[in-house]
Amino acid sequence: MASIDLDKVLDKAWADKSLPEILAAPVDALKGVSEKDGELLDQAFGVKTVADFAKLKYVRWAQALAALDAAK
Repeated sequence: MASIDLDKVLDKAWADKSLPEILAAPVDALKGVSEKDGELLDQAFGVKTVADFAKLKYVRWAQALAALDAAK
């Protein structure tokens, strides 16, 4: 099973929330993503939540390309 240190990837206000709450959170719940970044992601791609961001095809494509490179 995969695990992640939530303190490293989430703003403090979200680190103690449940996974469903985190996935439904605005993308600015992610550490390093500002409210303005969230607005721009919404305008450009319709991304409103952490789950939306994870499902964004461009993110998945970039992850697949990075995995291919790592497998070399």
